[in-house]
Amino acid sequence: MTTRVPCEASDRPDAAKGTTQAIPGTPRVDRRRRGKSKSGLELQCVRIHGHDVTYRTAGSGPVVVLVHGIASSSDTWGMVMPGLANRVTVVAPDLLGHGGSTKHAGDYSLGALATGIRDLMIALGHDRATLVGHSLGGGVVLQFAYQFPDRCERLVLVGSGGLGKEVALHLRALSFPGVEYLLAPAFTPRLQTAGTTLLAWLRRVGLRPSPYFEQFWLGYGSLMDGATRRAFFHTLHSVVDPRGQRVSALDRLYLASGRPTVIIWGERDPVIPVRHAHAAHEAMPGSVLHILEGVGHFPQHEQPERFVRVVQDFIDSTRPAALSEAHLGELLNSSETR
Repeated sequence: MTTRVPCEASDRPDAAKGTTQAIPGTPRVDRRRRGKSKSGLELQCVRIHGHDVTYRTAGSGPVVVLVHGIASSSDTWGMVMPGLANRVTVVAPDLLGHGGSTKHAGDYSLGALATGIRDLMIALGHDRATLVGHSLGGGVVLQFAYQFPDRCERLVLVGSGGLGKEVALHLRALSFPGVEYLLAPAFTPRLQTAGTTLLAWLRRVGLRPSPYFEQFWLGYGSLMDGATRRAFFHTLHSVVDPRGQRVSALDRLYLASGRPTVIIWGERDPVIPVRHAHAAHEAMPGSVLHILEGVGHFPQHEQPERFVRVVQDFIDSTRPAALSEAHLGELLNSSETR
């Protein structure tokens, strides 16, 4: 159920006063300033099933939904949203348990997160979209395309999860049962403040940390909040265990037949190895592969202009898929002969 009421100010201690009233029959959206990303876009909010879902949006035209990774938020797209918004409508949600969205002890599986994206699209009046997913978000958009084939026009997979077993050692270590309790002392404001002070000093002397480390540090900073930290571990346990990634879409990638797909990966990705990109490309006939030299796990931060160019060219050069469950059924039936 989508409740057409603005999110409560008490749910967001940093919310400024002032709410834009919605037109009857449309979602009533909280327009309070919740903080701006690098794009300068304000965080907005809609309440769905009694939970706050926050998002950033800009532009006009065909819809592109940008889905972030674990311990991240819509802010990760701040450097590329303005460029993309020159040609399309961009919507960057905060997944449940992340950013400004509700944190609760609920379902953080890929299927539940994909359904949440579908619900947000409906609430905002968007029937179909190109889905862009980074890291965990890649697994979410793959699941979205599987569950809702008629709503996904194209796929853009960026350093995507769900395409193989290997994943960074620190994520595997954090997935051990009970680690969240053992490491609780590591998530203290004092430690975060000390690290932030050190980073500021390094910048002053001309030593700028890599974009990967900056994003890692932002993710760590978000875990100072207890509810966010609990949601992080719920999400992590749903997709990673001590042996690696728990879920893989490789055996279902043939279902992407007929849907334009581009795979963007950093050559030096330390989180998910680039060989996953090559394996996915081979398993998805007709897909386009872009390996970015010298880039790590965050192409949208490390080479934002090139990222925008690749996505724009991909959208301009492809026709949106119009797939259906009937088409999915044909592919599933044909797979029996494989």
